[in-house]
Amino acid sequence: METHSYIRRRNQIQNYFNDTAVDAWKRLTSDAPLGRIRETVRAGRAEMRATLLGWMPDDLRGLRVLDAGCGTGALANEAAARGADVVATDLSHSLIEMARQRTPRMFGAGHVEFVIGDMLQPDLGEFDYVVAMDSLIHYSAPDMVAAVSQMAAKTRHALLFTYAPKTPALAVMHAIGRAFPRSDRAPAIEPISAPRFEELLESEPKLSSWYPSRTKRIASGFYKSQAVELVPE
Repeated sequence: METHSYIRRRNQIQNYFNDTAVDAWKRLTSDAPLGRIRETVRAGRAEMRATLLGWMPDDLRGLRVLDAGCGTGALANEAAARGADVVATDLSHSLIEMARQRTPRMFGAGHVEFVIGDMLQPDLGEFDYVVAMDSLIHYSAPDMVAAVSQMAAKTRHALLFTYAPKTPALAVMHAIGRAFPRSDRAPAIEPISAPRFEELLESEPKLSSWYPSRTKRIASGFYKSQAVELVPE
């Protein structure tokens, strides 16, 4: 069950990506020219997406994948191109509409179904792989771990997700970000140190049969994110 803090932050994220961030996100996730700072974010996201896709089999035919917080659908489309049956969810109807416009009509054996809604909604079913790329980074650490445990409950092979690692460089970037007008700000990212995050994962009873198999940090200018692969014992 989602906490009040999770629901409050989810609503902030939904409003931001439906309204304030639509044009910026459209440019960031396209080939349009960007400024130096946003170009580093684009490059970092591309590297992270490639990392998470690289942790799944090359041949995904017959496998079901959840792209939790799919944005404009880049990861979902690549998974479907490998043959996966993909369910791609996002809170933002604006981003889902953009994703549908960018999705090829045919994938061969693969398929993408776009769903507007919460990545934790129970009616999505079970999956072989669940991927949550940068979709948990705005939630508090306890809410993030609770979300991970809920997604693990419907995952058969591996859960792949990212969190914002707490580093001095990231703290400086957040301070710079707070200088922008409030109307232009995204909901705050919630950094957490790797030891603290590992402690929270280990102390969550619903994750007692799961363990981290791989992890990788991507640092590209203003983009800092830590990838984790959880697999069942």
